[in-house]
Amino acid sequence: MVKAEVELEIPFHDVDVMRIAWHGHYAKYLEIARCALLEQIDYNVPQMEASGYAWPVIDMRIRYAQPLHFQQRIRVEAQLVEWEHRLKVEYQIKDANTGRRLTKAYTVQVAVDASSGEMLYASPAVLLSKLGQEP
Repeated sequence: MVKAEVELEIPFHDVDVMRIAWHGHYAKYLEIARCALLEQIDYNVPQMEASGYAWPVIDMRIRYAQPLHFQQRIRVEAQLVEWEHRLKVEYQIKDANTGRRLTKAYTVQVAVDASSGEMLYASPAVLLSKLGQEP
């Protein structure tokens, strides 16, 4: 399985008056980790575009177990768990100091042919090749 992790600090502009990160910012933290994951397989967003595909997120679920606080250091772990018909990435957000899990989530992306706008029902050969799979 392909994995990546990034460490972030919750900035002031992401928090409310109680100094808790607004729930909508979590998607941004997941995106940062997913970009690191895609870099690991040498298929980042510009490379996706160059290969003729867009990969929109079509499903996202976030389980908010514990809040994230201003200046808290977090570790966002991303793991690619499915890739044959879609990209499914699972995430865990943990406190960077204690390792305590604070949030878990997943996203699902599908390949869309950039020229026709048609969704593919199987992952394109370029992705499978980046993962060391035969198309």
